[in-house]
Amino acid sequence: MDGVWLLSGACVLFTLGMFSSGLSDLRVMVSRKRVDNIQFLPFLTTGLNNLGWLYYGYLKGDGTLMTVNSIGASLQTLYMVAYIAYADQKRYRLYQVFLSLGFLLLGYIYFDIAISDIGARLNQLGLFCSIFTISMYLSPMVDLANIIRSKSTKCLSFSLTVATFFTSTSWVLYGWQLSDLYIMIPNLPGIAPSRSPSAWSCTGLPSR
Repeated sequence: MDGVWLLSGACVLFTLGMFSSGLSDLRVMVSRKRVDNIQFLPFLTTGLNNLGWLYYGYLKGDGTLMTVNSIGASLQTLYMVAYIAYADQKRYRLYQVFLSLGFLLLGYIYFDIAISDIGARLNQLGLFCSIFTISMYLSPMVDLANIIRSKSTKCLSFSLTVATFFTSTSWVLYGWQLSDLYIMIPNLPGIAPSRSPSAWSCTGLPSR
């Protein structure tokens, strides 16, 4: 149990450190009163991911998942509110948010009402959250081709790469301790020398 608590603390520390990386963008938006080249999609997709894992943690009774993802969802909401306040295309961003909320509502109805067995609900929700998280990790992999082709790492954030490595490693070990493949597997891509969603940039993909 001591090992689980230690890994739980590491997961909370490293993950919240990654989530707080958006504070620099928040400071830029507030000080300049415009969004410049900051992208909205990472805030939205990370927030959706947080809410999915928050529900999974709630059903599983996992305090670590609930703590990390409740704080993460709150931070992403703060970033999105600031973005919409200073963005030119407010209506389009609001449309994206409401569309995502509708998607979440449908998902909640499906998992909470259509699936009565808690075990089946956990398995299907865990699978969905895992696939969504993996897609977030792998989508910026196109940057690697650009890095190899240009022989330049200017699109690669070294600090975020290191942060992603430690965060993902903590979650993989935490999931291994709990024998939870849904926590382990989606974090394996983050251990590879790729970049997290919070570091998307340069290719038209979201940037933080």
